[in-house]
Amino acid sequence: MTDDKRILVAADPYAVPLKDAVAAHLREAGFEVADLSERDGNTCPYFESAVAVCKALQDGKASRAILFCGTGMGMSIVANRFKGVTAAVVESVYAARMCRAINNANVLCLGQMIWGPDMAKAAVDVFLATRFTEGLEGISAFLHEACGKVEAIRP
Repeated sequence: MTDDKRILVAADPYAVPLKDAVAAHLREAGFEVADLSERDGNTCPYFESAVAVCKALQDGKASRAILFCGTGMGMSIVANRFKGVTAAVVESVYAARMCRAINNANVLCLGQMIWGPDMAKAAVDVFLATRFTEGLEGISAFLHEACGKVEAIRP
């Protein structure tokens, strides 16, 4: 079982400022942040840094991660190729809450071109604080079944 106070992060070269702001915020809140953005002293492109984070998630290094690129979309596309990873690119704090409550997402993807640091921090806070089915207890059985069926889709 992983430590819920350990968060994996990674950014491509276009989103380092947003990642750094969020990582500092998380450290101030008491989280242990593992930044997997770099290899050999260089910030990796999204298609490499997302792979490093998702492999670490699969290995149990953490239970959740936050990925950053220009729009968040590239990171999400790559991350969702990994078994056991449910990545959601969001563009509002509400969507960050609902990707956890409805879809049990374990990876939040944010875009440097979309988010300001303060709103990104609010989205991260709600993502980390929200439990699967929170506020949706009346449809909890359906949500659990749906997530299982979605995870089983491997064409």
